[in-house]
Amino acid sequence: MIYVYLVASVVLVPLLNNFLPILQQPYSWYLVPLLVIGFFLAFVILHLGWFLLSFAFVSFKSSQDKGANYYRFALKVTLPLIVSLARVKINLSGIPLEEVPKDRKMLFVCNHQHNFDPAIIWSAFPDNNIGFIGKKEIYKTMPLIGKIMHKLYGLPMDRENNREAVKTIIGAVKILQEKKASIAVFPEGYTSKTCELLPFRNGAFKIALKANVPIVVCAINGTRKIPKRMIWSGCEVDFSIVDILYPEDFQGMSTNEIGDEIHAKMFDALEKLKNK
Repeated sequence: MIYVYLVASVVLVPLLNNFLPILQQPYSWYLVPLLVIGFFLAFVILHLGWFLLSFAFVSFKSSQDKGANYYRFALKVTLPLIVSLARVKINLSGIPLEEVPKDRKMLFVCNHQHNFDPAIIWSAFPDNNIGFIGKKEIYKTMPLIGKIMHKLYGLPMDRENNREAVKTIIGAVKILQEKKASIAVFPEGYTSKTCELLPFRNGAFKIALKANVPIVVCAINGTRKIPKRMIWSGCEVDFSIVDILYPEDFQGMSTNEIGDEIHAKMFDALEKLKNK
């Protein structure tokens, strides 16, 4: 969208020239770049304002199905704009994006370094309609983010209450079985402040077993740099699509066995990203 708004801003200047005589004067050349910048900022502000208003009045009690296509579209056209404005470059590696199925729902798993991780994953898979399982505290401390997650089939996870955690897993399985969205989860359960891969909570893999869906294994590195470097110096985030495990690949395996296999794959991929 950022390039669309830049082109539109440039196009509007000569059109405006037909209505404002001052732009027809030889000394008015200096107004052109100012007008381009002004139009561009106006487009960006209006776009972000529309996006925020779209989610501002969402209720957590509202049906996730109501307006699902609209909210998905809103995120799809807004997130690339935000990533570009923040000057975050995403370096994709591993399995080509074209090999990730778009015609079936899946469980996405990834290591977790920062709260920006979901935005990077959404950006990497813009056509996969992913709902995130996130800690329940997000819905209270960051209500706008919580509302966005809610309308994109996200689910809160109570990490300290096993009974509530089971309810979340059942809810995720239902979303997958009804083919409403793919589900993404961070099996570490917490963000890694050292960026080292933490032990997994293997219960997350029950979702794939019960829903009988593929598991897309991903690795991410560099998101902890974003708050310090975005806008001014910019930063790069490395994202790898490590592997795709289909149901026949883990048929008959326990969640611990699946977790151990994926942990090893993710660990190796993360080390490669760190050492590139």
